[in-house]
Formats: sequence, structure tokens, C-alpha cells
Amino acid sequence: MTVTYSLNVSKARLCGFAKLLVRWRGSIYKLLYREMMIFCGLYYSLSALYRYVFTENQRTVFEKLTIYCEAFTNLIPLSFVLGFYVSIVVGRWWQQYLAIPWPDKPCMLIAAYVHGSDERGKIIRRTLARYLNLLSVLTFQAVSTSVKKRFPTLDHVQESG
Repeated sequence: MTVTYSLNVSKARLCGFAKLLVRWRGSIYKLLYREMMIFCGLYYSLSALYRYVFTENQRTVFEKLTIYCEAFTNLIPLSFVLGFYVSIVVGRWWQQYLAIPWPDKPCMLIAAYVHGSDERGKIIRRTLARYLNLLSVLTFQAVSTSVKKRFPTLDHVQESG
């Protein structure tokens, strides 16, 4: 569920963004608290084992294991992995942008191929352009909440022209 905070951000004063981070509804913490609890539990239990339970020989083996594991962390640089991730995200965003139906190109084709400077040609071109705009409004009405608020029913679309 998407929760909008734009009104709260516009009215934010001192510590306003910190208060928005602490909010539970729609928060990042709501998504991550389980994993964070598991991570902290494992971290503190491993730390307690190392400090209070392990013998000196076991600590040395554990330290060698951590050094061995740390050697493999630099094999694939993080910037390389993040570069692939960002390119995938931007590619998906660009595909969504390209999927938006713009009525500009069909209107240009209509203007080029529907001939006539008389009244009949103008009415045909205008009617086809209005149909394209109606299709766009009906498509966006099913997807966008702001368009749904602007045009809740077909009567509102008809009133606006």
C-alpha cells in the first residue's frame, strides 16, 4: 500500500523528516524489522559466543575463518553489482515510460492523411483527436488515482469536453 507524505513534507519544520521516518504506516522499518531482529539476534549471539564461550584456540580459528571469508568479499566489486542493478531498474522505468500512450503521433498522422481545409475535414480531424484524448483519459482513469479524482465518471469526462 502506498502512503503519501507529500503534505507532511511540505509542512515539515525542524526534525520533520526524522518524525516521518519514525512513522509506522508505510514505513521502511515496517518492511525490515523482522530481518533486522534476526540479524541483530544472530550478531549478538555470535558476539557472546566469541567473548564468553570460546577458548583461546577457538577464537584463533574463528579469526582465521573471518579473514578467509573477508578475502572473498572483494572478488566482485560492489559498484559493479550496483551498476547492473541500476541499469535494470532504469531499463524497467524506461519501458514503463515508453508504454504510456501519447496521442501526439497519431494526431500528426491524422493531420497529414485526413485532407481538406473545408469544414468537413476539420470536423473529422478534431473528432479523431478527441477520440484519442478520450482513449487516453479512459486508460489513465483505470491506472492513475489523480485522473480518477479528476474524472470519476463518464459524465465528468463529457462535461469537460
